[in-house]
Amino acid sequence: MKRRVIAGAVVALAIGPAAAPATAAPASSTPRASGAVVVEWNQALLRIVRTPGAQPATIHPTRAFAILHAAIYDAVVSAGHRGDPYLFRIEAPRGASATAAAAQAGHDALFALYPGFAASLDAQLSTELATLPDDRARRDGIRVGRLSARFILAVRSDDGSGSQTPSAPGTPAPGTYQPTPPNFAPPVFTAWSGVTPWLIDRGDQFRPAPPPALTSRAYARDVAEVQSLGQNTSTTRTADQTTVARFWSAPIQNYWNEITQTLVTRHGANLLTAATVFAEVDLALADSVIAFYDAKYHTNRWRPITAIRAAGTDGNPGTTADQNWTPLVNTPADPTYPGAHSVVSSTAVRILAAWFGDRERVRVTSELLPGVTREFATLHDAATEAGLSRILAGVHFRTDHDAGVRLGDRLAAAVLVRGLG
Repeated sequence: MKRRVIAGAVVALAIGPAAAPATAAPASSTPRASGAVVVEWNQALLRIVRTPGAQPATIHPTRAFAILHAAIYDAVVSAGHRGDPYLFRIEAPRGASATAAAAQAGHDALFALYPGFAASLDAQLSTELATLPDDRARRDGIRVGRLSARFILAVRSDDGSGSQTPSAPGTPAPGTYQPTPPNFAPPVFTAWSGVTPWLIDRGDQFRPAPPPALTSRAYARDVAEVQSLGQNTSTTRTADQTTVARFWSAPIQNYWNEITQTLVTRHGANLLTAATVFAEVDLALADSVIAFYDAKYHTNRWRPITAIRAAGTDGNPGTTADQNWTPLVNTPADPTYPGAHSVVSSTAVRILAAWFGDRERVRVTSELLPGVTREFATLHDAATEAGLSRILAGVHFRTDHDAGVRLGDRLAAAVLVRGLG
């Protein structure tokens, strides 16, 4: 991807050859600002997307996280003269406040995406800037942050996310996706695979192999497992497994942004490190959503509730129909293969483990079960439970989980090799 170099006085997109990376000062000669400001803007976005009605129904929230952290990252790199930008290097005087740049970029990105939250965003920015001296360094940082947010928003203004409209379900056939009870909502994000990726080349770059044939033994095992464990009245699912299923049923990217906040804070990450970690995680998560929607609608596999109720039509003697079978958790309005929780979790955990190592003990909370926490000895343990929870919830097959893990692993590996610059 071609990077842009923006002169300080330019307010339009002046595109030219990438500038040579600035030579970083030795770590001991320049104090490194805290990464707390990046965490605070991530927390602000989490509050927004958890507000009912705040997120446009046809725009996936991972796009907002990616915009926020791309803007912050390029602002920090430009103001601090350290590292390679994701898209834009904005010319800034030496000494410009990278903290002010990060704060202003975070504010302006979210203000543009969620203008209804202007008052709280303005208050947060004012509080953060008040901790800095009112001097030229702060003013220079503010200018860099404003430009960074403006340019990222401009680039993403025609990324294909604005043309997302639900499509009508196809003709019912064994194995094909159909809207599910209780609401029979039309499928969502049917064209999200056409959104411009952030770090990967295209949405189908890591498309998984097809799932097992309906007549296979593997498919029969998949159906039997979720039919037993995932039913709302299951007697084989334990009480802890029921908690697991409900615990992880919120938007999966929210959990991994919370976990990223925990790790960045625990390790006392400086500003550049925090900006880089969040940018790598959230740009990769945005790409993982593009990738799994490509795979979902390419395969167009029916969900467990449809498969179990219509098992008499699948041609497999190893499956048994149950017309009244109902999952523990309502089924999402999209095809089953691969599992979104598994793709997102696998993507996030591989990137976070590359930064902090896998053996990080984490305590995870859920917006759906206030006061309940889950503790894990490793990051991969958390990711595995998140993915498998969807079988216990009755909305995915084990094959969905396995394919999702592989997709996320491959995508994250490519992102780590490519980097942001």
